Amino acid sequence: MSRLITRTNPEDLHPTPGYHHVTVVEAGRTAYLAGQCPLDRTGAVVAPGDPKPQVEQIVANAMTALAAVGAGPADVVRSVIYVVSSQSDELGSVWQWFNASELAPAFSTASTLLGVAQLGFAGQRVELDLTAALPS
Repeated sequence: MSRLITRTNPEDLHPTPGYHHVTVVEAGRTAYLAGQCPLDRTGAVVAPGDPKPQVEQIVANAMTALAAVGAGPADVVRSVIYVVSSQSDELGSVWQWFNASELAPAFSTASTLLGVAQLGFAGQRVELDLTAALPS
């Protein structure tokens, strides 16, 4: 790779469950993926109301989008996970499902997990926003 990605956790900040507080990209191009939704190829929401199969569809969609620009999970420098929930245990489950997937390296970087009131499609419970550093 022609770029340098550095991830760090400053000593004066709290420990994390796997992500890093700061990610620095020294050089290169950047890809900003649109929010990855749990939509199949026809545009239908997968498993309306059920977050686990939605995470699986989002992982597949994100892998396809990253591959389209020559990137993979290790190239992700920022992630934001949106979950329609106010329950900490449900937010934690979604985090764990993403971290158990082939996309897991994407969540070792600067990451945010948010509970929200609503997402764009009826029955949608999860959405993922990714930024990746690309080779120059």
